[in-house]
Amino acid sequence: MPDRPQQLDELFQRLRTATAPLEIEALQQGIWQLWLETDDVALNKHLESGMRALSAEDYTRAIADFGWIVEQHPTYAEGWNKRATARYLRGEYRASLLDIARTLRLEPRHFGALSGKATILRMVGDDRGALRALRRLSQLCPNLPGLQTQLHDLKRRLDDSDAA
Repeated sequence: MPDRPQQLDELFQRLRTATAPLEIEALQQGIWQLWLETDDVALNKHLESGMRALSAEDYTRAIADFGWIVEQHPTYAEGWNKRATARYLRGEYRASLLDIARTLRLEPRHFGALSGKATILRMVGDDRGALRALRRLSQLCPNLPGLQTQLHDLKRRLDDSDAA
């Protein structure tokens, strides 16, 4: 059985060429599953607690659980990504972007972090930054449903603003 990094590499390779939305979704779910797998009981406990808190919209609790993870396991990219999500949902966009940056340093192929980064950057009016994030996402999964439309719309908006 291949090791986790090899499994991830294979799934990402398939994601680059996948065209069917259901196939893309299945590949992404496989990647998420590998990202979430750990052999650490305490980490798993905080991860599960944080994810339950996110679902319950208890962002303070989620941030505390994911904060424990990033302090105790700073090289675990998904801890940073989950805390970024909780911070985003609480409206802490700057803090979320900082956690996204850490996520992407640890896992440059993190499509969830890239998508979140693009969303936040669009919200705060940084269309050029959002376009860069979406272009990186396009390198990972060019056929992600809706991605090419988002890229086209952002390029057009930037071209219009440059022409004005």
